[in-house]
Amino acid sequence: MNSALKPRFPAPSLFKLLLAGALFLPAVAPARGADFAKGADVGWLSQMESVGVKFRDVTGAPKDCLQVLKDTGINSIRFRVWVDPKGGWCGQADVVKMAVRAKNLGFRIMIDFHYSDWWADPGKQNKPHAWAKHGIAQLRTDVFDHTATVLRALKAAGVTPEWVQVGNETNDGMLWEDGRASKSMGDFAGLVTSGYDAIKSVFPDAKVIVHISNGYDAKMFRWMFDGLTAAGAKFDVIGVSLYPSVDKWPELTAQCLANLNDLVARYGREVMVCEVGMDVNAAAPCKAFLSDIIAKTRSVSGGKGLGVFYWEPECHANWEGYTMGAFDNDGRPTIAMDAFKD
Repeated sequence: MNSALKPRFPAPSLFKLLLAGALFLPAVAPARGADFAKGADVGWLSQMESVGVKFRDVTGAPKDCLQVLKDTGINSIRFRVWVDPKGGWCGQADVVKMAVRAKNLGFRIMIDFHYSDWWADPGKQNKPHAWAKHGIAQLRTDVFDHTATVLRALKAAGVTPEWVQVGNETNDGMLWEDGRASKSMGDFAGLVTSGYDAIKSVFPDAKVIVHISNGYDAKMFRWMFDGLTAAGAKFDVIGVSLYPSVDKWPELTAQCLANLNDLVARYGREVMVCEVGMDVNAAAPCKAFLSDIIAKTRSVSGGKGLGVFYWEPECHANWEGYTMGAFDNDGRPTIAMDAFKD
């Protein structure tokens, strides 16, 4: 999700830090084992490294960021894909290079197609420049061809993604206006199915995710997935985002769990928390929040909660103005990341 749209919160008082850490420890015992994905989206990493950003382990020793994440318990990495991005960041070549690097360290891989040249999220789903004048029929072909091309490049490089997203936070569809869900759910469903078919043509075993934000909002999820189901869209997993404030996270994780269980019961699909984050200055409550949402996702009925991914934890407060990472300014992970340790 675009950093400009993520909420920002002031640093909490010491009392709030202690209260969040002490009173809201997870009450739900984990139900899944080694197959549970504990993930991080690190789409910014190659760009950060290109300008000299360094990373360190908890002792302060310089270390590869991916290894630092692995040492905190992260076992899965997510990369976003843009069609023709400025500078090439998050484009096909950059994603393939980074995915190979992650795969060589033993990480499981998720690929997140935005179908845009830049951020796609609830507030904007802009067509890539090259597709700007294309109508819905051509856009279905564009989605198929772009998806298959990137995935074939990954396959040629020896990378097999376990999960692939068709769109990013598509609360009202994608590739606006043609694929806006509130305008034509059927057209959005057709785009989703084009992505699904492309993914399965290259990686038949990959799980295809449709991802929307505000994982606590059951009404919105029912509107979207009732509509996609009725329109015959093909997908395997329902993905959610959750970015709570320090004060609201216990309420929102409870609502999110209820929603995840409802989605499993209503649609028979697996579910995943594809993005989470909290104020970088609130490491103690963030750890409590992460521990709780991990435990709750593991507890989803039928073992259908697949995992939890932190969005850009390696970012510190001085990178692109983003304030919801989980690393200190000296490049070390905060205690929030301890939530991913077994």
